[in-house]
Amino acid sequence: MNANLFARFNIVFAAHAAEACMRLPDGTAWTFDDLQHATGRMAAALREEGVGPGDRVVVQVSKTPDAIALYLATLQVGGVYVPLNTDYTGSEVAYFLRDAEPSLFVVGVGSKTGVTTLTLDEYGEGSLKDLASSVDPDRHVAERRSEDLAAILYTSGTTGRSKGAMLTHGNLTSNADTLITYWGWRPDDVLLHALPIYHVHGLFVATHCVLLTGSSMIFLPRFDVDALVQHLPSSTVLMGVPTFYTRLLGSVLFTREVTAGIRLFVSGSAPLTEQTFEAFEQRTGHRILERYGMSETGMNTSNPLHGKRTAGTVGFPLPGIEARITNEAGGSLPPGEIGGIEVRGPNVFAGYWRMPEKTRDEFRDDGYFKTGDMGIVDAEGRYTIVGREKDLVISGGLNVYPKEIELLIDAIPGVIESAVIGVPHPDFGEAVIAVVVSDIDIELDDVTVVLTSKLARFKQPKRLLRVDELPRNAMGKVQKNTLRDLCADRFSWDTQNSEGAV
Repeated sequence: MNANLFARFNIVFAAHAAEACMRLPDGTAWTFDDLQHATGRMAAALREEGVGPGDRVVVQVSKTPDAIALYLATLQVGGVYVPLNTDYTGSEVAYFLRDAEPSLFVVGVGSKTGVTTLTLDEYGEGSLKDLASSVDPDRHVAERRSEDLAAILYTSGTTGRSKGAMLTHGNLTSNADTLITYWGWRPDDVLLHALPIYHVHGLFVATHCVLLTGSSMIFLPRFDVDALVQHLPSSTVLMGVPTFYTRLLGSVLFTREVTAGIRLFVSGSAPLTEQTFEAFEQRTGHRILERYGMSETGMNTSNPLHGKRTAGTVGFPLPGIEARITNEAGGSLPPGEIGGIEVRGPNVFAGYWRMPEKTRDEFRDDGYFKTGDMGIVDAEGRYTIVGREKDLVISGGLNVYPKEIELLIDAIPGVIESAVIGVPHPDFGEAVIAVVVSDIDIELDDVTVVLTSKLARFKQPKRLLRVDELPRNAMGKVQKNTLRDLCADRFSWDTQNSEGAV
């Protein structure tokens, strides 16, 4: 049996040929037949360019239906899809091209590289769209095994060399099937798709649920609050990052009536604060379903579709996926103790591209993958993320988990959100700094008063920095490395006794 994920898509496309797949903001739509036809032409064009099984296709393009067809065509010919953030600079892209050694590089507009390059967003010489329009659709689906690579996703690289997470056809298929069942996906669902498609969340989690069920999506080119409010009444599911929900709450047009037809709001890719969760429920009557995943694994845990969704938690391990909390040696910790989150299952990636030593370091002998996230599990088996292992602050030899402090600061009236970081300190090694977004003039003393009875002194921030907004990446994750750079000199010897709250 052909394990190529596209073979599964192909069956669905044929069964729902005349039905709308992608509804576009201008009122037009691509049917499943349109998508299958465009994919077939794109597959023929890729084969004309010599792309075959195992060949990497690096892609840096804007979000369009053609981009989805290109992804599917890459799977169809047995290639390995390598999407890049559209914000990456030329020098960053040059690294990915050297590392992935693709057979083809597809960009939005013309670019000079040392790799065979075609464009997708424009016509003319060197245009993949032109080439695809001149050939007949290719219907042949390359034979692939479950363990064959389907995609490589590069991590952000904020702590060093970017790593390429190798995802197989089996990884993608198993995770999609699990989510469709667990989230009760229906053929009449309409997904409001406003996520980027160079990331697990938008390209795999969201899109696969639609393509494997014959449902449809309203395909927005980017996140825009007004556009979301406009299209929510015609949708049944919204998948977003926390920024989606905080900005929707900031719109006077976002009302309970607008969300009346939605059956499921999903949040992921970054932590959702309890304040946002509760404010959203109060405004709309909906409890957001938060889940937890990463590039290397797809989705690992989820709050339940039916049953209690607990604010601040990411729910239970998905069916077929095992999770545990461990100490540094890999020993399992009991409920209530903070440790590293490790997972095992068919969703877990095959390793890091051309990094065998790094791959060995990140897996236990029993097959569990060390996610690098710190968490806690309660007596019922519900997981909560407390931060990244690299975000752990060690102050005076004592461990400080930023999330614990952030939750308390976020609960202070007037605080919109916060980020807690550790920076070098001459006495303690590292000291805690709180970076706060607020609509009041909050001072370090105000925070200290709140935290004194709730946290040991070594955990309490020694500095406070007020900012208009926290720096985030495209998926809404707070960029704590940027904040650490900004605050790196706050405790130098010549300022530690003179600097107050800033």
